[in-house]
Amino acid sequence: MSKILAIDPGRVRVGLAISDIERKFSFPLETVTRRDPVKDAARFRAIFAEESIGLLLVGLPLHNDGREGDSAREARAFGDWLAALVGVPVRYYDERFTTVEAESILRNAGLSHQKRKERRDQLAAQILLQTFLDAGCPMEEPSREETGQLDGEAG
Repeated sequence: MSKILAIDPGRVRVGLAISDIERKFSFPLETVTRRDPVKDAARFRAIFAEESIGLLLVGLPLHNDGREGDSAREARAFGDWLAALVGVPVRYYDERFTTVEAESILRNAGLSHQKRKERRDQLAAQILLQTFLDAGCPMEEPSREETGQLDGEAG
C-alpha cells in the first residue's frame, strides 16, 4: 500500500496531512504557503520525492446544503493541477467544518493566535484525512446531482 496525502486547500496556505502506509492513522505534515505555480510545484514535487504517496485527498469546501460553489471549484482546479503534476489519482472529499473543528481544538489547547494560525490548516487536513480513513477510504464520489451542483449551475 501507499500513503494518502490530504490537502486542505486555501488561496494563501495549503494544509497537508499524511496517512501511515496501512492507511489507518493520519498525521499533520506541514503548511505550505503558496507563492507562485513554479515554486509551489517544486515544493510539492519534493514532498512526493520524500514520501510514498499513492492518492491525493483534496478537501472540498461545500455549502451547508451540500452544493459546490466557487471555493469548491478552486479546490478541484488545484487538486487536478497537483494530480497532473505528480501523476497520482485525486479524490475529493467533503471538508465542511474541518477548519472550525481544528480552530476549536487549538483554542481549547490554549495556543496563541499565531500558533493556531501556524497549525490550523494542517490540523484541518489531518481531520479530513482521519474522517476519510475512518469511513473506509470510500472511492465513490457523490454525483453533482447528489451534491445539488448541476452542470452550468452557479454556486
